[in-house]
Amino acid sequence: MSQLVQPIDTAKLGQWLGRHVPEISGEPTLTPFSGGQSNPTYRLDAGGRSYVLRSKPAPASQLLPSAHAIEREYRVMAALHTTGFAVPRMLALCEDESIIGRAFYVMQHMQGRVLWDQSLPDMTPAQRHAHYMAMNQALADLHRCDVGAAGLTDFGRAGQYVERQIARWSKQYVASLTQSIPAMDRLMAWLPAHMPHSATQQQQASVVHGDYRLDNVMFAPDHAQVIAVLDWELSTLGHPLADFSYHCLAWHIEPGAFRGIGGLDWAGLGIPTEDEYIQGSNTSKPTACAPNPPTRQPCKAIGIFIWRLTFFVWLRSCKVLPNALKTAPPPATKPWPLPPVRYPWRNWAGTLHKNTREKQEQQREF
Repeated sequence: MSQLVQPIDTAKLGQWLGRHVPEISGEPTLTPFSGGQSNPTYRLDAGGRSYVLRSKPAPASQLLPSAHAIEREYRVMAALHTTGFAVPRMLALCEDESIIGRAFYVMQHMQGRVLWDQSLPDMTPAQRHAHYMAMNQALADLHRCDVGAAGLTDFGRAGQYVERQIARWSKQYVASLTQSIPAMDRLMAWLPAHMPHSATQQQQASVVHGDYRLDNVMFAPDHAQVIAVLDWELSTLGHPLADFSYHCLAWHIEPGAFRGIGGLDWAGLGIPTEDEYIQGSNTSKPTACAPNPPTRQPCKAIGIFIWRLTFFVWLRSCKVLPNALKTAPPPATKPWPLPPVRYPWRNWAGTLHKNTREKQEQQREF
């Protein structure tokens, strides 16, 4: 854990907690969790018990519109908890910025493991396989949760999910950018112009996480079971295949670049191949929170899947590049191209159109 960056008046916080969370008593102590969260997250200790406090990084007036949406995090986790899905128990949401200077919520502190290295060192092949398939099962459970029963029918617009993602992140990217990147601009224009038909087809609305990956889930202390899915800032109602495609980016990104597993010896490590992982998603078991059989089918069309993966490479770039460029030294010449190892997605744009056209005749719907 790192040092507190933004001071919090714990006496004032304790008074608010005493009024809104009766089980928490006394002045709390806060210890920030490490991990580089965009929304600062702290262990809150009070009265001999531990909880978690998660806040916006600053007052709403200093943030981009719709960014750092911890209110949505609180709502979706509170709703999913009633269905039995693996999320912590929510305790209280505070939108009054006068308490600690920004909005925050408090939730249950869970004992488990957050695994940052996607190769899962120190595990046997069987253990790695079990952990990956447990992560797969949890995402399938989420996509099969009954949106109506959870009270989330108004959590987002069910249709045009991919189009809305392109529009939203284009605006966020442009608003945050400090220098022009022509390749990103071209890709931003290319994506909506070449959207495959299946990307616009919306089946029954599902809750989508928006950033589902290994280090956003918590496993049980001693076995391969997901006990909590974390970091719901980007969640909404949308297309489950879009959520799953983003998750599958790990198989296409090298280790060290956003914690990918591309190029690893999957068979030797016991990590399922992407095809095995997709098949496992389609045969996942019904659970108490997701009793309905799986409805999504694996993507068979290479052109469509290339488009989906490129969309999410671009999406990830929109989230990461503006901040990276703010701290990068001024370029000696033009800012693009950047080193291919550090930015592995830069080569995708040049070959994407050609690959999609070559596979156009092979397109099949999901």
